[in-house]
Amino acid sequence: MSEQIKIQLPDGSVREVPRGTTPYDVAMSISPRLAAAVVVARVKPLTAVAAGTTASEEESEASMYGAAATGERLVDLAAPLTEDVALELLKESDEAALKVVRHSAAHVMATAILELFPETKLGHGPATDAGFFYDVYRETPFSDEDLAAIEKRMAEVVARDEKFVREEEPRDKGLTDYQAQGEFMKVHFIEKFTAPGDEISLYRNGNFTDFCRGPHVPSTGRVKAFKVTSVAGAYWLGDEKNQQLQRIYGTAFFNTKDLDAHFKRLEEIKARDHRVLGKQLDLFSIQEVAGAGLIFWHPKGGLIRKTMEDWMRDECIRRGYEMVYTPHIMRRELWKISGHEGFYSQNMYPPMELDDAEYRLKPMNCPGHILIYKNSPKSYRDLPVRYAELGNVYRYERSGTMHGLLRVRGFTQDDAHIFCMPSQIEDEVIACIEFAQSVLKTFGFEEFKVELSTWDPNDRKSFVGSDENWELAVNSLHNVLNRKGIPFKTIPGEAAFYGPKIDIKLVDVLGRMWQLSTVQFDFNLPARFELEYKGEDGELHQPVMVHRALYGSVERFFGVLIEHYAGAFPMWLAPVQIGLVPISEKHLEYANAVKAKLEAAGLRVELDARNEKMNAKIREFTLQKVPFVLVMGDKEAASDAVSVRTRGKGDEGSVALEAFVQRAVDLVKGRSSGLEKI
Repeated sequence: MSEQIKIQLPDGSVREVPRGTTPYDVAMSISPRLAAAVVVARVKPLTAVAAGTTASEEESEASMYGAAATGERLVDLAAPLTEDVALELLKESDEAALKVVRHSAAHVMATAILELFPETKLGHGPATDAGFFYDVYRETPFSDEDLAAIEKRMAEVVARDEKFVREEEPRDKGLTDYQAQGEFMKVHFIEKFTAPGDEISLYRNGNFTDFCRGPHVPSTGRVKAFKVTSVAGAYWLGDEKNQQLQRIYGTAFFNTKDLDAHFKRLEEIKARDHRVLGKQLDLFSIQEVAGAGLIFWHPKGGLIRKTMEDWMRDECIRRGYEMVYTPHIMRRELWKISGHEGFYSQNMYPPMELDDAEYRLKPMNCPGHILIYKNSPKSYRDLPVRYAELGNVYRYERSGTMHGLLRVRGFTQDDAHIFCMPSQIEDEVIACIEFAQSVLKTFGFEEFKVELSTWDPNDRKSFVGSDENWELAVNSLHNVLNRKGIPFKTIPGEAAFYGPKIDIKLVDVLGRMWQLSTVQFDFNLPARFELEYKGEDGELHQPVMVHRALYGSVERFFGVLIEHYAGAFPMWLAPVQIGLVPISEKHLEYANAVKAKLEAAGLRVELDARNEKMNAKIREFTLQKVPFVLVMGDKEAASDAVSVRTRGKGDEGSVALEAFVQRAVDLVKGRSSGLEKI
């Protein structure tokens, strides 16, 4: 074996270095300044580079506990390089480097916890998009004072600047040691993510050692800006019958400036919380007496919902869909045919035994649409057939998982199913994506990310269908995204059980991503229900099927809208578009005449006729985030005008009533995403 290996740098240059050279050695050979700045390294075998393969960015528990890595991967700066690789040295500006710092911060926190509370048993401590957490078992709950003490001790661990050292040992030794220590979670992870005869990797800093794959920053001193934020309950393995764990959350950044900006952003998120605004603006409620995860739409929220649904139905019809309606409960046998009974039963409510059969609440609309398709013969001339429904569905979410409008048990899905010939599938999927883009743009979202979720051919329990059909389906969606020139990320193993899917994640005003729109290819349900159409050749053929939901659900989309706009909805969605404030009782007659004229133009108006001071009335409409407030006194009544106060701009002065009516109507018709576009 050669004692030299090749290192290819990002600029394409190649260096020959001794086998066992570390990324840190390479950085030092370039510049000591670079070596001081880099955090972690990304490597990829040169054979993979030559073949043009790319590694999945999927992150999972397995990545922390020693599952074999192939292709591109992150490694410690102290990791010896033993093969020809492409090497990238990551500095603080790289997102992947931030996650490594956060993972290391989780180890620093675990170190502090064990030093302060040695009876604690450790679970796992991954990095997240917002920070990190560590699951721990301790009979005594952690208090706010305990969290403050943990954070203080973390600072001491950082000040000690302990090196993160990777060590390896036989799997059996690791199991024996952890079993002797009563570390039942570590034993589980070793058994789950490694095989007999494997070597397992451990990371040590000072006296603390953790079973972990890594990578980590060079030392605890590189974890410079952090905060322990909260603690919450979590059942071991997500099972309510298991031990109650405590999940301690924290976050970390490269510097205090970014940390401070993070908490400022959290304050902004808190101010936009749709649950708080929903109550403040009287949009919806969740009633404990009725049950968790069930939404009551109040008049103002119901008006916004109607506006959303009317727009969606009109667009569906304009784009060639036919509106259908299907029952809320159907026989259990139907769900057995569709496969939901086997693949989705844990998310469905238990069967109801009625006098003629067992029934189940529907979690999906697709079997109902299939039955409508199957009710009459179809010819190739009829295809594609597009059925759309804003249908109520019901899914069993566990207690504690519900979150306002974003995670509920009963919701309205803007579902559609397209039955078409295989030759039509790509054009239909493209039309669905264009429709999804129109939805996002109409409601004021300018940015989105796209993911292509594919199957795992080794997981036959989670997916149905032949390799050939999956290859056809995945390739079709892949071709669609390439034809549209849409960048996307492939997510292996996350497809629906019946086919691959394209998920479109919108990006809100705070840069948060939300999973809403989805387009899914299905070759399985048409086969399960023996769907047919007569082809041009006179023979019977099986159609393929597209599932698509663009709001995702009306509830979730509405929750995202509330937070995106902080409750200050654009004019066309606002439940009250114009508030009217007569200065005194003698101006009520004119105010009512203004109200009638605005309502005749199709505008939503509220008149405050209370015997209150003008400023109090204006303040109330302002708190309700009404787009326009019109004030009327002697001057306005005499000149058929209104004094206009615009949300976010303030007093604009007197405007002729006719001119204001036209301005407001144009704004609603144009569906502007904000008043700044007036």
